[in-house]
Amino acid sequence: MPTPHIGHYINGSSAAGQGKRSQAVTNPATGAVTAHVALADTHDVAQAVVAAQAAFPAWADAPTLRRARVMLKFLELLHQHKDALAQAITAEHGKVFTDAQGEVARGIDIVEFATGIPQLLKGDFTDQVATGIDNWTLRQPLGVVAGITPFNFPVMVPMWMFPVAIACGNTFVLKPSPIDPTPSLMMADLLKQAGLPDGVFNVVQGDKEAVDALLDHPDVKAVSFVGSTPIANYIYETGARHGKRVQALGGAKNHMVVMPDADLDQSLDALTGAAYGSAGERCMAISVAVLVGDVADKIMPRLIEGTRALKVLNGENLAAEMGPIVTQQAHGRISGYIAQGVSEGAQLLVDGRGFKGAQAGAGCENGFWLGGTLFDHVTTDMRIYKEEIFGPVLACVRVPDFATAVQIINDHEFGNGVSCFTRDGNVAREFSRRIQVGMVGINVPIPVPMAWHGFGGWKRSLFGDMHAYGEEGVRFYTKQKSIMQRWPESTPKGAEFVMPTSK
Repeated sequence: MPTPHIGHYINGSSAAGQGKRSQAVTNPATGAVTAHVALADTHDVAQAVVAAQAAFPAWADAPTLRRARVMLKFLELLHQHKDALAQAITAEHGKVFTDAQGEVARGIDIVEFATGIPQLLKGDFTDQVATGIDNWTLRQPLGVVAGITPFNFPVMVPMWMFPVAIACGNTFVLKPSPIDPTPSLMMADLLKQAGLPDGVFNVVQGDKEAVDALLDHPDVKAVSFVGSTPIANYIYETGARHGKRVQALGGAKNHMVVMPDADLDQSLDALTGAAYGSAGERCMAISVAVLVGDVADKIMPRLIEGTRALKVLNGENLAAEMGPIVTQQAHGRISGYIAQGVSEGAQLLVDGRGFKGAQAGAGCENGFWLGGTLFDHVTTDMRIYKEEIFGPVLACVRVPDFATAVQIINDHEFGNGVSCFTRDGNVAREFSRRIQVGMVGINVPIPVPMAWHGFGGWKRSLFGDMHAYGEEGVRFYTKQKSIMQRWPESTPKGAEFVMPTSK
C-alpha cells in the first residue's frame, strides 16, 4: 500500500503542492517510512502569501475582542485534542509521549496568553501634551508574517509565534520542519474549527527553497525563526537585506554550574533529566556540567550510574525516559562528536553508541537509537565543549571556583540558557547578575520562561532585538503609530514657522 502524502494548507484547504519534490517522513523508533511530505517550490509559497495578503485587511480590521474569541475557541479545541497532537509528535519526532504532552501544554500556555490581546494592544494617551493638543499611540499589525520552525518542537515552537501574531491582526505562513510535518496540519485544522477565516493561517511544507522564497517575497513583512546559529545568521542577514523585521533564535551550549554546597540529589536529578530528556534534542538542554571544587568527585560516580540506568525505550512506552534520535543523519553526526571527544582526550565514562534498538522494544531494531553518553575532564578548547551537539551527550568540566565557572560561560559564543545549583543566596544573586546569558535558572535546570515573560538568548543565540512570545512578541508583530490631534477651535491663528513645542 502506498504511503500517505502530506501536503500544504493554503487559504483554508489542503493543497498537494505544485512542486515535484518530496521527502520521506520516518518513525525514528522503528526506522519505517510512514509518509512522504511535499517540498514547496516558489509557486507554492507565493500561493500561500497571496492567500494571507488577501485575508489581511479584513482580519486586521476585526475587533480585537473577536480575534481573542477565536483564540479562546482554539484554546478549548487544543485541550480536547492535546493527546492526539502529542501522539503525532512521538510518531514523527520520537520523543517520549509524556514529554510530547509537556510540549503541547507549553504551547497551550502561549495561546492562553494570546486570548488577552485586547489588554495587550492598549495604547498610551497624554491629554494636553501641548496647548489644545492630545497625543496617543496605538499598535497596528504588520501584514503577512512567516514562521520557520525546527523539528524538535513541532507544536510548541510554532505556537511561540502564530497565536500572538494572529491575535495582533497579522496573517501567518508557517514553514515547519519536513521531518515531522503532521502537527502543523492538525493545528491548521483546529484553527479552522475555531472560526479563523480562510487565509489567515497557512502552512507550506518544505526545505531551503521554501525558506528562501519566504525571505525573498516582498509581501512577507516579518520572519520568526528557531534553529541552528548558522541558519539563524543567514535568516537574519537575508531578511534584513530584503527590508523585513527578523527574529532569529539560534543555537546553544547550555551550562549547569554545581557549587560545592548544592544539594547533590537535586543536582543529579537535574543533570540527568536536562541532559538526556528528549534525547538532548532541545535548545535548552543542559550539555555542559560545570563542577566546582570537590563536587565532581562526589557527584560523578552517581552520574555514571544514572546515565547507565536511563530507560531508553520506544516513546509510546509510558515507562520511557528517553526515545530515539530523530534521524539517521543526526545519529551519525552525534556519534561523530563522541568519537571526536575521545580523540581530543576527554574521558568517556558512558558510551551511548553501544545501545541497540532491540533493547528499546519490539520492532525497534532498525530505529535510530543511541544511549546516554557521559564525558569527564572536558576542556574548553575541545569541539565537544565549543559546538552544539544536539544529542544525549553530557560534557563535564571541572573548575576550581565560582569565578572560573562564570568566566568560561561568559567566554562561550552562545548565551541561550544556564543554571546554577547552590544553597548560597549571594552566589545565586551574583550569578544571576554577572552571567552573560539570556535565560537563567537558580536550582532550575531548564529555565524556559512562562508565556507572559518571553523566550530568548544572548550573543550568537539570538539575532534580532526582541525575544519570542510574551509582550516582546506583541511588540515584534506590531508597529507603533503616534497620533497628535488638535481641533480648529484651539488652533492658533497664522502660519507657524518654528518647531512645535509643548507650550
